[in-house]
Amino acid sequence: MLEDRTTAPPSATAWPTAYPQGYAVVDVETTGLARDDRIISAAVYRLDARGEVQDHWYTLVNPQRDPGPVWIHGLTSDVLGGAPLFPDVAEEFAARLDGRVLVAHNAVFDWQMIAREYARAKREAPVRQRLCTIALSKELGLPLPNHKLESLAAHFGVVQQRAHHALDDARVLAEAFRPSLLAAAAGGVRLPLHECRPLTEWSDRPAPRIGQQAGYGGYRQTSWRPSRKRPACPYPNPGRYEEGKCLKQGMRVAFSGDTSVERDLLEDRATEAGLHVATSLSRLTSLLVTNDPDSGTSKVVKARQYGTPVVDEAAFGQLLADVEPADG
Repeated sequence: MLEDRTTAPPSATAWPTAYPQGYAVVDVETTGLARDDRIISAAVYRLDARGEVQDHWYTLVNPQRDPGPVWIHGLTSDVLGGAPLFPDVAEEFAARLDGRVLVAHNAVFDWQMIAREYARAKREAPVRQRLCTIALSKELGLPLPNHKLESLAAHFGVVQQRAHHALDDARVLAEAFRPSLLAAAAGGVRLPLHECRPLTEWSDRPAPRIGQQAGYGGYRQTSWRPSRKRPACPYPNPGRYEEGKCLKQGMRVAFSGDTSVERDLLEDRATEAGLHVATSLSRLTSLLVTNDPDSGTSKVVKARQYGTPVVDEAAFGQLLADVEPADG
């Protein structure tokens, strides 16, 4: 058992009642980092309310496409060729996640990869909340040189054996998460929990053919949501949205958190309606769209500070149906 080197565990009576009753520490390896990439291996460590390991599970997944950066994850087409497809492991994976908070390092990436795989399989992952250990380490003020998993592991004396192997990465994170959780409980820290929403509408690009992974030339490094250059909004900003009224062309709209409709599709629809899609929130923002208004994201915090109106995704969809033309 890993010794907690940060603080003594709180007593049973002092444990925060608002904390979750169980966690699923997850790591997925993928063919790449873009939205249309696929999961090729997954691991889950189930933990109880105090972060003690209950069991663990691991599987390879056949992505039916090029496996991507083999030099990073070591999983070739030959290795993955006999692995189960994601729909074949979806039920077991869901059983490991059910009723628990998903914990991951850069959790938005792991969750959105998982959500997309379940959407492709015409199923829904039983995850309602996620916790990012990067965000938790910031809340705790851990003196880390950076936010890599290896730095978090080193801080708590956890030894990595096989970096970029889903099972070992999940083990390392589980061992580092327990002392982080104990420190948060002892300090009365609010856990940075975020709502998870399944995808109901999304788009994929054609996948590269199997066999294109050899060498760096066969793998296009991308980010999860590369910034898209949209044409400048041709309309002046008419000001803030007022409850009960229509949106007007030129209004600045920002988005935060998970959406059931893929973010790019939602932003495209806003742009087509004549709205200005803002990547950040300022005093000039007309409206913030979020399904998780109690989260601590920077946009939500700034919206509270500036008094920016907030609506959820469903309400925004209704407002998009009747956007007033710009003046003049």
